[in-house]
Amino acid sequence: MKKGRLFTVFFVVLIDLIGFGIVLPLLPFYGSEFGATAITIGLLYSIFSFAQLIFSPIWGSLSDRIGRRPIMIISTLGSMVAYIIFGLAGSLGVLLFSRLLAGIMGGSISTAQAYIADVTTTEERARGMGLIGAAFGIGFVLGPVLAAGLINPAFAGFFANLGYADLAAWLEANKYALPGFFAAFLSFCSFLWVFFRLEETVDKERAKSLPKFKFGGVFTKTFWDRLSDNKAKGTAFFGMLVFAAFILSFGQSNLYSAFPLFSEAILGMDAQQVSLQFFYIGIIAVVIQGGLIRPLTRKFAEEKIFLVGNILMAIGMALIGFSTEVWMLTLFLGLMAVGHSLNLPTMNSLISKEADPAQVGTVMGTAQGLSGLGRTIGPTWGGFLFGISPFIPFFVTGAVIGLTIWIGYRIVSGRSSSEPASG
Repeated sequence: MKKGRLFTVFFVVLIDLIGFGIVLPLLPFYGSEFGATAITIGLLYSIFSFAQLIFSPIWGSLSDRIGRRPIMIISTLGSMVAYIIFGLAGSLGVLLFSRLLAGIMGGSISTAQAYIADVTTTEERARGMGLIGAAFGIGFVLGPVLAAGLINPAFAGFFANLGYADLAAWLEANKYALPGFFAAFLSFCSFLWVFFRLEETVDKERAKSLPKFKFGGVFTKTFWDRLSDNKAKGTAFFGMLVFAAFILSFGQSNLYSAFPLFSEAILGMDAQQVSLQFFYIGIIAVVIQGGLIRPLTRKFAEEKIFLVGNILMAIGMALIGFSTEVWMLTLFLGLMAVGHSLNLPTMNSLISKEADPAQVGTVMGTAQGLSGLGRTIGPTWGGFLFGISPFIPFFVTGAVIGLTIWIGYRIVSGRSSSEPASG
């Protein structure tokens, strides 16, 4: 494992996700400044995932041809511009555009996953993919904390004391500008890190032998042909794994819309208490994906860890609907988070192993595209079910996630049957 390269790509993704974590909790409040309805606020979340749904496969395929480094340079610069627009948004339409642009330029994750696949052996792959999950966890821990600090009126007072009264007045009138600008600054730092430190891993000569590039968005025939034809190594697991990627991202994003509503309506929790639960989820992701996944993959097969993660996530999600006390919610939420922290890096590792080494970016982009589809549908689905009953989103979504238990069992059984008998 090339530790220097892994640290570089981890740092790039981490900086990017801290910026994402800053913006995410502010969207409902920022949208309300422009009179956004609940549905429109949901759209602010969904439009980002919808854009990723279309463009992640495209960026992944392009990274196989022109290299990982150029795509990550474009992505980090594009994110910087999107955050600047976010900070300057003077209308709901501009705010929506900033999220659309951020989604379009969000090619860094799938490209980073492909990069990790380039620089790790098959035995090290899950540990490498765990770094992406750890970056997500840290981003969701630090981002909201920074967001709360950056909208503090004390910043405007600080500039006023320095003699910049006009700037202080503008910041006071546009309290979401500073978080946007700070997130843009982080993306610029990420760009500099890619530009000066990230080594290219794509063999340009081998890339020339790839089929001619075709527009491969999720709504094109090319995308679905690629999905059905990519049976690398003669296995049938690729289709199952990317279907699991869709289900798991769908289930996780469902939680983000239904969980705060449930916490307030059933348990009487306020925004600060709900934020603390998200902080708790982030800590679990950091501990498991950033540390424990390495010794676990040394001792157990990735397929088995993936299966166990699916079981824990499905059970934890369903049990959330039975919570009548905050401690019960914390326990069941933690069970779900442990499961997701186990199945996410092992799933991405298994997907990357199904790919031709020359087309890892295409494969990871395809998986990210379907994950984007799950994240696009999930929040709306959770809100719709909550309108029927506060408990239903967790029962139904737990059952849907249960499909991945069957997928995990099939993969474990298939791997076991393909291993040569000993003795």
